[in-house]
Amino acid sequence: MDNKEAIIQATIELINEKGDRLNEITVREICKRSGVGLGLVNYHFGNKEKLIEVCVERIINGIVEQFQNIQEEIERFTPFEKLEYLGNMTLNYLFEHEAVSKVSILTDMQAPKESDNTNRTYAAYLPLVSACRPDWSEETVQRKTFCLITVMQQLFLRHKAVSSVLGVNLNSEHDRRKLHAQILHDILGV
Repeated sequence: MDNKEAIIQATIELINEKGDRLNEITVREICKRSGVGLGLVNYHFGNKEKLIEVCVERIINGIVEQFQNIQEEIERFTPFEKLEYLGNMTLNYLFEHEAVSKVSILTDMQAPKESDNTNRTYAAYLPLVSACRPDWSEETVQRKTFCLITVMQQLFLRHKAVSSVLGVNLNSEHDRRKLHAQILHDILGV
């Protein structure tokens, strides 16, 4: 494994260990764990924040791939049930991994890329929205899927304000599931 990959692997391990305390991760700790000198973090990534962004993108890519591989598990579900299941998985992940999720979404918003996590999530949802509404045009499916992903990101990023405005506790999985089902009905018109 080269130095750059060793730094990434060590940082991912630390992110998984620290959970929502990403601010506690230090460059010294990363270097000690990866067995490289301090200057290599800046050489390869510019700074710790950029390194964290790279690692979070890799973590979320793995989660998105897991979402895409759940097809066997939900094979017997209707298209709507599949979409609901995937949405609940997404929201649960966001709320259970707050720091990583926040970095991922905000990075995608600040520096959008064709292969970022938001676009990968969007691509995973497109066929499910299409299957739920085969009567819609491709453009309508794309627009509604974009709306769905945006709403879910906002539910997470602004959960305190949304909880207050809508009178739900988004920290409660039960309340999230209930609101998500209603949003799906609202967006899909079913």
